[in-house]
Amino acid sequence: MNPRRRRQLGIQKGDIDMTKFTKGIDRRTTLKGMGLAAAGALLPASLATPASAQAAGRVVVGTWGGDYARLLNKNIEEPFLKSKGFEVVQDQASDAPRRAKMVAERRLPRGTTDIQGLSAAQMFEMNAAGLAEPIDYSKLKNAGNIIPIAKYPYGIGHIISGKVVVYNPKLVTPAPTSYKDAFDPKYGNKLGFIDIQYQYVMLAAGLAAAGDMTALEKGKELLLAAKRGGARIYPTNEAFAQALKTEEISIGLMWKARAVQWQNAGITVDSVAPVEGTMAYISGFMIPKNAPNKAGAYAYMDAMLEKSAQEAFAVDMGYAPTVTNAVVAADLMKRIGFTEEENKKMKDLDYAFLAKNDAAMKEWWDKVFKA
Repeated sequence: MNPRRRRQLGIQKGDIDMTKFTKGIDRRTTLKGMGLAAAGALLPASLATPASAQAAGRVVVGTWGGDYARLLNKNIEEPFLKSKGFEVVQDQASDAPRRAKMVAERRLPRGTTDIQGLSAAQMFEMNAAGLAEPIDYSKLKNAGNIIPIAKYPYGIGHIISGKVVVYNPKLVTPAPTSYKDAFDPKYGNKLGFIDIQYQYVMLAAGLAAAGDMTALEKGKELLLAAKRGGARIYPTNEAFAQALKTEEISIGLMWKARAVQWQNAGITVDSVAPVEGTMAYISGFMIPKNAPNKAGAYAYMDAMLEKSAQEAFAVDMGYAPTVTNAVVAADLMKRIGFTEEENKKMKDLDYAFLAKNDAAMKEWWDKVFKA
């Protein structure tokens, strides 16, 4: 560049002459670059800068749909997360495809969800597959309130209920007291089982027969005796409920929380915690190892453990809280919870045993018991 032109542009001696670096770049190339920059500016932030969208507080929650998803939004997301600027996105699907997606994404440095809602057995399964982030309880201000049975190295229980004996008090007298009563052939075709709950039915039979959930062979004897007596098998929880409503059956096994929901719907049904000890049902959340926003996942876990969130789920869904500081009205707690003595006898499942034996259990159930 000549000295006169340098003076016009205000370029001092010793400054870098950028024209040397742009020589050869024609007008078409320059305009093309400007066009790309403009197009990038028009892209949604989630597409233009995916990493920054996550870092800004976007939390993707894998969960079942229906009432549970609605109540997560009502009792957790709106009051505790969205109000603080988090963007919460629910990835709704049944647990099987969500677990399959986690397995498919295992080699990715960043998965598509930050936190996953699963049963305790399914959380165990994902941890055994190497997909769960170990929980750092020091990151949770509400960690000290969690009841021991809901506290896992790889996940946290959000709601808890138990497998109880349900019965129609008009048709079953005296009232049952044990799991063994729920397999008694004397009830004939008034006794019902639920197909999709084969695992829990077989474990309950083991407890009834030998005081041990793993005593599958002893439990099978009880089941076959009930079958010979005329016991019915229903495909789903809803079909079982309908049979109770019409009095086609009068006794069986179900989660206490679901029995409360049926009572609220006008079905004549009571429940009893079995003397053998109630098998726990725990549903909660885990963090995938490759979750993009782990800080957001911890914020979600802390929100679900908030006293008022837990109390709201007890009212709305009939599940007992998993934190000790939640206060539930005595009449409601009597319906959804368990006495101090019953809580002491509550039994968490042996998830390692269940994972190892599930295939054989399903095969026997389908080919022998249902045949």
